[in-house]
Amino acid sequence: MAAIADLETEQQPEWKDYVHTGPGTLGGRYLRMFWQPVCRAEDLPAGRAKPIMVMSEQLTVYRGESGDPHAVAFRCAHRGTQLSTGWVEGDELRCFYHGWKYGPDGQCVEQPAEPEPFCSRIRIRAYPTQQYLGLIFVYFGEGEPPPIPRFSEFESDDEIREVVIRDPWPCNFFNRIENAPDSAHLVFTHFQLGYEIPTRIDAVETDYGVETTAHFPTRKMQQDYFQMPNISEFRLESWGDAPANRLTWRVPVDDHHYQDVLVTQTHVTGEAAERVRERRKARATSAAVETTAELGEAILAGKLRAQDTVDRWNGVEVEDYATLVGQGAIAPRANDHLGRSDVGVVLIRRLWERELRVLAEGRPIKRWFRPEQMELVAGSD
Repeated sequence: MAAIADLETEQQPEWKDYVHTGPGTLGGRYLRMFWQPVCRAEDLPAGRAKPIMVMSEQLTVYRGESGDPHAVAFRCAHRGTQLSTGWVEGDELRCFYHGWKYGPDGQCVEQPAEPEPFCSRIRIRAYPTQQYLGLIFVYFGEGEPPPIPRFSEFESDDEIREVVIRDPWPCNFFNRIENAPDSAHLVFTHFQLGYEIPTRIDAVETDYGVETTAHFPTRKMQQDYFQMPNISEFRLESWGDAPANRLTWRVPVDDHHYQDVLVTQTHVTGEAAERVRERRKARATSAAVETTAELGEAILAGKLRAQDTVDRWNGVEVEDYATLVGQGAIAPRANDHLGRSDVGVVLIRRLWERELRVLAEGRPIKRWFRPEQMELVAGSD
């Protein structure tokens, strides 16, 4: 099915292909014009390096002994050894194979076995890198990067901030992007949460992306806030114990896998925050060992029903996994039959197609702008 979907996108104008994001693709060029999170800050201690794959592109991230994060090419320019196997010296990275050493700008600075070093002629790719909200962000695009977007509601160190990068799911990142504004799925996919069938769903383009509003017969409306090109933001009335805001980047690993990068800010402080931490720690310790992927694949294989996972700690994730992965790694969207309830999905697709066409024609893309403070109405993932 994936091969059929790939053929389908190849036959379309390139600005309609927003699912392929590797180097050289129009969608990949667009997504690289924005900062992307690649790992948690706590997973990259000083003096360590690790390999990363984002948008079908491999790279090496490392933290210098100064504490600054850096990102450079995946392989040494000498004989192609994976640089993450080497070691950090100061803010420079030495190859494990023959000891060639590189600065954070990718410039080779040492070639130990060469009687006449030619370091000045050797330079590998280096990427602008920043740490923010407990994440390492990398800019993959050309030229000077834009300012990294700020989310002031998530910056308080007095509240509880949780940073999670989920294991990759075997489907395209756009499968996930289209799920967030789709309030019509909640009553069926997440039936145990007590949602109603929405009476109306509205979607409007904003300065930052798409705001979708769902209206229900008896419960209050809810809103989802999609920020171009691949961020969802929403408010949780209660994240286990207290109200919270959540940011989620949908980051392609390659065209057939993506990762959720989540930052959740729970609005509780002081002794109350400590009690919340202890309760969450106890729940995590007692959680079942089955992974989301294991349970989701069992549902897709007909070995489990979605109803069988309702009481699992990760039941909602499992339900989303089954629906999104079940669409196919790259879903054949020409087969879709969209209705009025799909207005959010339709608008996001149109914005992506519009921006890719503008980019293909060499015209300026829209500069998306998120206000410093956003008042969010409780939403869903």
